[in-house]
Amino acid sequence: MADPMKRLPMQPVERALKVISGRWKAIILYQLFDGQKRLSELKGLVPRISQKVLIQQLREMEEHGLVHREIFRQVPPRVDYSATALGLSLEPVIRSLCDWGRKHAADLDELDSLSECRLPPVAATNEAA
Repeated sequence: MADPMKRLPMQPVERALKVISGRWKAIILYQLFDGQKRLSELKGLVPRISQKVLIQQLREMEEHGLVHREIFRQVPPRVDYSATALGLSLEPVIRSLCDWGRKHAADLDELDSLSECRLPPVAATNEAA
């Protein structure tokens, strides 16, 4: 397999958009923010995606360091997916995109047709420091 980093653009914003672009990547990733999931769990959380596309998107995110795939050698075989530290670092970006999408819909008077962003609560920061 060719080095995935060689295929990425050199402009930072273009690179970021390339890594998270696509209809499903951000949605899959935010499903992983609250912990690892099996393929079947992800399929249930993103029901309109085909299994083929789900696997393809997960593999691309794995190549770019956003997702970790763990294979358990058991019968039947089990595969778990989780967000890496790099993937988790996109949580504020995805939250911002969700907020912007809501604002955009509100500005166009289409808020009633929008679904909720089901992101996990923001983790508490160390406020005592």
